[in-house]
Amino acid sequence: MKQWFLALAVGFGSLTPAAMAASKIHVLILDGESAAPYHNWAAETPVLKQELEETGLFDVEVLTIQKDGDFSQFHPAWSKYQAVVLNYDAPDERWSSDVKTSFEQYMKNGGGLVTIHAADNAFPDWVAFNEMTGIGGWRGRTEKAGPHWVYKDGKLVADDKPGRAGSHGLRLPFQLTLRDANHPITKGLPKQWMHQGDEMYANLRGPGKMTVLATAYSDPENHGTGFDEPMLMVSQFGKGRIFHSTLGHDVMAISSEDYVVTFQRGVEWVATGKVTQAVPSSFPTANSVSFRTDLAVKDPHYSKGLNPMDGPPPMRPAPQPTPQK
Repeated sequence: MKQWFLALAVGFGSLTPAAMAASKIHVLILDGESAAPYHNWAAETPVLKQELEETGLFDVEVLTIQKDGDFSQFHPAWSKYQAVVLNYDAPDERWSSDVKTSFEQYMKNGGGLVTIHAADNAFPDWVAFNEMTGIGGWRGRTEKAGPHWVYKDGKLVADDKPGRAGSHGLRLPFQLTLRDANHPITKGLPKQWMHQGDEMYANLRGPGKMTVLATAYSDPENHGTGFDEPMLMVSQFGKGRIFHSTLGHDVMAISSEDYVVTFQRGVEWVATGKVTQAVPSSFPTANSVSFRTDLAVKDPHYSKGLNPMDGPPPMRPAPQPTPQK
């Protein structure tokens, strides 16, 4: 039985639906699998879709491909989309070689890719995919996947010590540090800002072919590495652009205002090479988390508190956006 589904976004505004669709950036969000149940893609994807649509810039489709589905029918027309968002983590054998080759060609020809959190766990032996993401974790990755990349003395540095790829501590709020103030995605962001309670990925390994936009210090007191770890990064594959965010474990994490802003801007950049969206005044500061209550309430566990493992930094809800006409 076929187990994958396609959902279309609904346009709004004063233009006709056909005219609006033609003027918007076409985006595909692909989900349907994760290595473990704690990455709830089914809860996250509608929120990701809302975050894009509320800008008025994007026309979004969702393609759900579950691991027990009929993959003989899985042949996405990648070229329909200016950006593909992977809220998806699957093993190497899930996609056929033909599908992988078609995606590689899409990227070489100028496609756009955004990977979210556990998407960098996917496809550990797919060489081209790992070149796109730069670094990844888990699914059996070791030093054979590449070195552990950290940010030190103003540059990306390889730590060649052997070991498994991928680690994180408890989901606590943490501070990000801007490393590239001139890139379109991060231009206008503060030097430092707080991020809502989330898994801070560390010990990620790979070819390292990326430019780091922002890092976070992986504190040994929270099972960390003691290094500044890449959190937001970009890379290129042929003519294609990639935005890789390690943030976004759950709905509460992606309700953090910094996540919303960098995700929206990241999708626009991979699709067009530029960013037209302004940084909102509600963006978090170096000492205070800012989150979207209208999004956080959609987390299945929100009724138990914003996050039972949140630490002491003060939090302030961000104003809800006014939809663009």
